[in-house]
Amino acid sequence: MSEATSEVEDFAQEIADQVESFLIALREIARAEDQSTAVPMLLLEVSQLMLAGGRLGAITDVVPDDRFEPDAGPDPDLDELRERLGYLLAEIDHYTEVFDPYAEPPELLNGRLSDDLTSIAAALVQGLKHHRAGRIDEALWWWQFSYLSSWGSEAGAVLRSLHSVIAHARLDSQEPANT
Repeated sequence: MSEATSEVEDFAQEIADQVESFLIALREIARAEDQSTAVPMLLLEVSQLMLAGGRLGAITDVVPDDRFEPDAGPDPDLDELRERLGYLLAEIDHYTEVFDPYAEPPELLNGRLSDDLTSIAAALVQGLKHHRAGRIDEALWWWQFSYLSSWGSEAGAVLRSLHSVIAHARLDSQEPANT
């Protein structure tokens, strides 16, 4: 095994570990019953996932040897996750943001945290299936492609929304802080 191959495999394993950590945390957070702890934990988990995305975006394009994606198996059933997140985040689930700040005029986008988090999870699971099957280049390609085309911007929107919720909760408080 060449040093370059080993570095790619190590990098892929690091991304896979971050992906698995996010997916485990997301499922656990969705089971929570208290939004006050769920929102800060989601902020933390999405922030950490964005680090993996940033790393994927910073490397050169990953191009698998084959020009088709091998079947990774059936799509995961994430309806329960979406429903649990929708219930947990009901008061803050809907948000509006600027879709493309460089468009003239800027376009507003309406989204749902529960939908975006579930969409992110689906994209990550797809890459994880390839990784677990030993298709390292395919996994990296999938994670990189889906980061650049979908889950990166979805995670950014989720991050901004969660940050806004926490900032308003802490900064708009009328009670003096304990010192």
